[in-house]
Amino acid sequence: MDFEVLRIGQRLVRDDRVTTHVALVARAFGASKIYMNEVDPEIKDTLNKINATWGGNFEIEFITDWKKIVKEKKVNSKKIIHLTMYGENINDVASSLQKEENILIVVGAEKVPREVYDLADYNVAVGHQPHSEISALAVLLDRIQNGKQLLTRFENPSREIIPTKNGKKVIMNKTMDK
Repeated sequence: MDFEVLRIGQRLVRDDRVTTHVALVARAFGASKIYMNEVDPEIKDTLNKINATWGGNFEIEFITDWKKIVKEKKVNSKKIIHLTMYGENINDVASSLQKEENILIVVGAEKVPREVYDLADYNVAVGHQPHSEISALAVLLDRIQNGKQLLTRFENPSREIIPTKNGKKVIMNKTMDK
């Protein structure tokens, strides 16, 4: 499966951190890329440092036109999943989503334009109450992959966590550039 994420919009001040966390969850849960508009360019630096430290090659692309990305992905056979509390309950569509091979997940910030609902192949709700888009993305990616993403080992990490019952254990694989 190939997952990408599109973050639409950003509420000023509040969302720099939220958008960074959307990207961190996307990366940690198996997405290959995130597209973002209206963001602080330091987010890209933060994610590049995460890749250098913890491995992987998660990509970030800044965009100006979200519709263009969605339409291009649809033409290239990606299924568009829009996370919204107004959509179909994830429990009702999870088995269909698991069959999809190429996915673009749309994660909104402020009020999402009506056109997103119309362009999406799936409008999916992780509950029908206001909640965090960060948690919704994590739940969706977990449901689609049945937890298998938690076994992923990222390529070329400088540091690796060794799971332990108590305490912390980190292996240093190589010297990080300062």
